[in-house]
Amino acid sequence: MSSIFTKIINREIPGQIVAEDDKHIAILDINPNAKGHTLCIPKKEVNKIFDLEEQEYLDLMRFSRKVAIALEKVVPCKRVGVSVIGLEVPHVHVHLIPLQDMDDIRFEKKVSLTDDEFKELINDINKVFEK
Repeated sequence: MSSIFTKIINREIPGQIVAEDDKHIAILDINPNAKGHTLCIPKKEVNKIFDLEEQEYLDLMRFSRKVAIALEKVVPCKRVGVSVIGLEVPHVHVHLIPLQDMDDIRFEKKVSLTDDEFKELINDINKVFEK
């Protein structure tokens, strides 16, 4: 059965897509820890990050870095934190979270964004994402 991420990748369900290349997609988290919380996902459905082939892993990290650089240009923050947990969806994904303090990375505090705020973030990140 396809993961929810595969369904977004295949455009079967909507996703807040901020960046994409041939092998990866970046979407805004729908339940974000902070404004701009983004998930970088390989299009190939693999459950665990260390099950990726070495080159696939390196490519995902390279893509995530490019997304993080764009994110930091758009969302004011002290830095962009990185987390790989993967318990909630059985499809590799890297969390990029704009951080003001350590609480932003703890997955305990969530923020709400309006549809317009999501759309504005998508447009702003797309403008500065270097392909």
